[in-house]
Amino acid sequence: MEALPPWPKGKKLVHLDLKGAPPRIDYLHKLIGIFARLGAQGLLVEYEDMFPYEGELKVLQATQHSPYSRDEVLSIQAVAKAHELEVIPLVQTFGHLEFVLKHRSLWGLREVSHCLGTLNPHREEGVRLVQEMLRQVVELHPGSTSLHIGADEVYLLGEGEESRSWLSTPGRTVQQLFLSHVTRVAKGVRETWPNLSVIMWDDMLRGMDEDTLKGSGLVGLVQPMLWDYNPTLHVENTVSLLERYSGAGLTELWAASSFKGSTSVHTCVTSTKRHVDNHIQWLQVAASLPKSINMLGIALTGWQRYDHLSVLCELLPLALPSLASCLQTLTHGQLSPEAQGRVTQSLGISTVEVETMERSSAGDSELYPGRKLAELVVELTAILQSEELRHFEDSMFVRGWFTPYHRQKKTVNPLIAQQLQSQASTYLSHIDDRVEVFRKEMLCLYPDSTTQEWVEQHVSPVVSPLRRILEDIRASILEMVPQKTSASMSGQ
Repeated sequence: MEALPPWPKGKKLVHLDLKGAPPRIDYLHKLIGIFARLGAQGLLVEYEDMFPYEGELKVLQATQHSPYSRDEVLSIQAVAKAHELEVIPLVQTFGHLEFVLKHRSLWGLREVSHCLGTLNPHREEGVRLVQEMLRQVVELHPGSTSLHIGADEVYLLGEGEESRSWLSTPGRTVQQLFLSHVTRVAKGVRETWPNLSVIMWDDMLRGMDEDTLKGSGLVGLVQPMLWDYNPTLHVENTVSLLERYSGAGLTELWAASSFKGSTSVHTCVTSTKRHVDNHIQWLQVAASLPKSINMLGIALTGWQRYDHLSVLCELLPLALPSLASCLQTLTHGQLSPEAQGRVTQSLGISTVEVETMERSSAGDSELYPGRKLAELVVELTAILQSEELRHFEDSMFVRGWFTPYHRQKKTVNPLIAQQLQSQASTYLSHIDDRVEVFRKEMLCLYPDSTTQEWVEQHVSPVVSPLRRILEDIRASILEMVPQKTSASMSGQ
């Protein structure tokens, strides 16, 4: 494939999604240095419940692990500044407010009772809560020149009782309902901090025609960030959408790609190729844009969860080769041999795919902090996804001699049971050994709660059936095999 022009202009931001797997602060400082060395020019930081909210908002702080302190948040910015990286905080203000609206005291601010993510835009206390969140975050980021207000995936908007009443007036639409809230939030930001640029996700704008966008109140107020993480992103449709935004007066635009966390909700190991392909598509978009469209940059997103209540996606150490490869792809127009060489040299690895790179010879690498953990996750994931383990309960011996019927009746062929017992015990012993090594390494980089969550989400579902089989085998053998008495054991 012939190389495309490199990413034309604007900043390359690395998205730090801190919900669920917040790196320990010293590790986070190392990562920021790595991002800069790999070619990033800024950070898009989404704290969610890891921000040290105060006063009435203290309820929003994470309880399963300690949020970053105020000094730690300032240290993140200081380290970024030392590496010449801009910091842009991201605060959700409409959708994806699960971390806010899950709290019983705030249930009444939901658009509908069964959707934890969407704020009711009609409640003044909800608007004030969002404004206070913004105030606390902005004031703890005195050096930032931009703020991202989220506003993506505002599910079930218009379905709440107050929204249905509002929409009953002829001429009112859900689009207008969305725009009225976002415009109010963005205007509040600009009035309070006139020098602060406001960025928002674009997906809720995509269905709006040019006239609606022109009259939205957002023109000159916000910078839409068009996101698409698909490796087969539709270039023509994306160009057309950017042209529509620009034609409506939304002339300052951003793109958003992905270097991790968008493959599937439960992916553990990052595929570099998938994410590089996404960036090649974005390069095709950039090469197809008319010169009149002003692209301010691209944010390389690295999602840690699909939302606040979903499982963990790939951990950051697993994604550093992908991030490096995506940044080099944007620089070179393709992941050429030269670009791959820069990636492997910068991280001290043999290949850009974390799944196939050679094991490090001695502990962690200074070039690639977290490499040992990445290797352990790859190894452990391969074990957990092996055919023998995944289909142990479907094996001929389990399905032939140790079915639920046999287990219930405790009727078992002891010879077969001993074979199954030996197999299951060997598997469990091997997994337990690797998990212990994994725990020790993970605890160096992440809080105990994140370590425990990863194990319970990815290891427990595989080993629990094996443990149950072992318990049932032991119980069945007791019923089928004579047990030695103390007398027989002493020879009497």
